[in-house]
Amino acid sequence: MEPFATSTLFRVAIGPFALGSFTSCTGLGCTVEYEERREGGLNGHVWRLPTRVSYSNVVLTRPSTRETAAVAQWVSHQVARPLRVTGEIVALRPDRRPLTRWVLDGVAPARWQGPSFSATDSAPAIETLELVHQGFLNLPG
Repeated sequence: MEPFATSTLFRVAIGPFALGSFTSCTGLGCTVEYEERREGGLNGHVWRLPTRVSYSNVVLTRPSTRETAAVAQWVSHQVARPLRVTGEIVALRPDRRPLTRWVLDGVAPARWQGPSFSATDSAPAIETLELVHQGFLNLPG
């Protein structure tokens, strides 16, 4: 068994666009709705059947880097010609080897907040990218 490993970065690619590494990734999840069905003669049992799955938005953040321009370019490309494509988020170990990955179907931008700059603030300029998607895809192997 492999010892517990931590991730320090999340590498993101959407279709042909390599968007670089992000320091935070939240929202990888889904919610399954269920419908209850009662069957005649089974008074002590209610069937709970799955009906819909909804996927939460994925929110990625990082300090502004050279790759900030790649995100702005991808968002501009999507505004001009919207196209939902496959995206990949790879959690990287401290030595930059992949820890785990998620492949998202039908990715599109929900929101991008570019960095804010202030001469009086010594904090790094942070950008935020929020993605919508239609679900997770399995990787072969």
